[in-house]
Amino acid sequence: MKEQQTINYERMKKAIIFITKSLKHQPDLAEIASHIGVSPFHFQSLVKDWAGVSSEKFIQYLSVAYAKSSLSNEQVTLFDPLDRRGLYGVGKLHDSFVTIEEMTAKEFKNGGEGLLINYSFAGTHFGRVLAASTTKGLCRLTFTDDETSALNELKSNFPKANFKMCKDEFQQNSLTILNWDLRNLNKVKLHLKGTDFQLKVWRRLLKIPFSKLDSYGKIASSVDKPGASRAVGNAVGDNPIAFLIPCHRVVQVSGTYGHYRWGKARKQLLIAWEAAQTEVENEAKINLA
Repeated sequence: MKEQQTINYERMKKAIIFITKSLKHQPDLAEIASHIGVSPFHFQSLVKDWAGVSSEKFIQYLSVAYAKSSLSNEQVTLFDPLDRRGLYGVGKLHDSFVTIEEMTAKEFKNGGEGLLINYSFAGTHFGRVLAASTTKGLCRLTFTDDETSALNELKSNFPKANFKMCKDEFQQNSLTILNWDLRNLNKVKLHLKGTDFQLKVWRRLLKIPFSKLDSYGKIASSVDKPGASRAVGNAVGDNPIAFLIPCHRVVQVSGTYGHYRWGKARKQLLIAWEAAQTEVENEAKINLA
């Protein structure tokens, strides 16, 4: 039986796909609710529970205009110390919190020979994921609608590794964050296989602030490859760590969402959800003032 959070995510995803395809006639609340098989009241409650804001506000955050206005001109700041409802503030997972260790040349070139990779599947706030880790850190975190395909892809990336179905501390830390429970937040350690250029781009993605966006062109310039937007796009698309390395925060300079390896609807939901969390936190700060 699917977890309720997975069911709620899939309903949100279905609603967003419908809204996106129906932009010309701007469907009203009743149409959207009917499309996903719930009442308008239930849909409003679903959005409020899942995102923390009203359905009207959440839909605003899905627009290209919002994405364009959110393109970041600043670097990430330190973790916001605000303690709200037992959670840290919507803080920013960044390069001093998420650490990346590069796989050795042997591990990289020899298909993971000598590596023991633990893996597990879980439901999260943003759908089901496959989490995998070595003894040094998380090596893969991917959204999936097909567990068999996800596991086969993992094994094809490390054809000589040994695999064990087991949830370890590295995976648990990542799953805690994906379910937005930051009460016992631990530093996230990643153990990644990638080219020098890919690793450079992935480290740059860690500098994009929570609920802010960057363009492919700006990232290319910041890694000393101006004009290499396509190469940056390929590296962003090859990112093996969903959400923690926030490739979903990269859009075209026009505000158009562009490609996302785990689906455009999920990218839209992630961007809108982060915007909603920022609004909720700002309201909390005002109330505490």
